[in-house]
Amino acid sequence: MTEAVKGPASYFPSIEQKYGRPIAEWQTMIRASDLTKHKELVDWLKAEHEMGHGHANALVKYTLDEDAAG
Repeated sequence: MTEAVKGPASYFPSIEQKYGRPIAEWQTMIRASDLTKHKELVDWLKAEHEMGHGHANALVKYTLDEDAAG
């Protein structure tokens, strides 16, 4: 049996469907940004890409956590 995806990654299918870009592309954009703080990145995704707060928050958290883990 397949275990359900939990946490920020559970938003990924709807992010890709709604905003038309793969998660890897969003992560590349986040990492290329001069912004480094969680809230700044969330606000940027919301303002520049019209992303909803929950989607932006999940994407930024997942990306920053992944980077911190190395």
